[in-house]
Amino acid sequence: MENLTLTLTLLLLAAAFLAGFVDSIAGGGGLIAVPALLLAGFSPVEALGTNKLQGLFGSASATVAYARKGHVDLKAQLPSAVLSSAGAALGALLATIVPGDVFRAVLPFLLVAIALYFAFKPNMGDIDRARRLSPFLFGLLVVPLIGFYDGVFGPGAGSFFMLAFVALAGYGLLKATAHTKLLNFASNLGAFAIFAAVGVISWKIGLMMGAAQFAGAQAGSRLAMKNGAKIIKPLLVITCVALAAKLLFDRWA
Repeated sequence: MENLTLTLTLLLLAAAFLAGFVDSIAGGGGLIAVPALLLAGFSPVEALGTNKLQGLFGSASATVAYARKGHVDLKAQLPSAVLSSAGAALGALLATIVPGDVFRAVLPFLLVAIALYFAFKPNMGDIDRARRLSPFLFGLLVVPLIGFYDGVFGPGAGSFFMLAFVALAGYGLLKATAHTKLLNFASNLGAFAIFAAVGVISWKIGLMMGAAQFAGAQAGSRLAMKNGAKIIKPLLVITCVALAAKLLFDRWA
């Protein structure tokens, strides 16, 4: 679907900027961009595919911004990135043939649980804590599983990565955010490759939204690095609750 009115195009660009801004700090950009694409008249699978294209720009933008400031070691995280991408590719293959109704039913409750965890867990800041999984097991077991979810459905994957990095890898919030964006970029890339291969991407609007998402992610990542946990924690909680409420509203409506 390429014949969009100027008003719809501007609204999609605004949604992409906001998605990039929020996603670079707390995740959840997909639950801004995907509904916007659906409202514009795209089919569900085309909305997912086009979202992966524009999401590549935002996640890459945020990853580079965090890496430049030393918050993530790209070389050391390469194996995890590859596993995230592979998991997402498998998920995207499934998404082309299986509807996401099961994920839509369960996801709101998972998002509320994540919000409660971050809201009420004491002493949550930018300082690393004891990890519960070794980096090897974390990369082998957790990363591809979340990547798979990102490929098959997507929205909320950043929140799951954040929760895993904080609760299992022992990362502080800023470090967890930086690593989340790298693995989000990798999962976006894996899913994008599959969606592109099956021809469900709207390239023109996807690239335009990608430019807007890139700008939004730059603004969001700079704000996160300036304020750390003070901005990441409340925005993460608000985003999870808002996304859960929207999913429940859409389901009941």
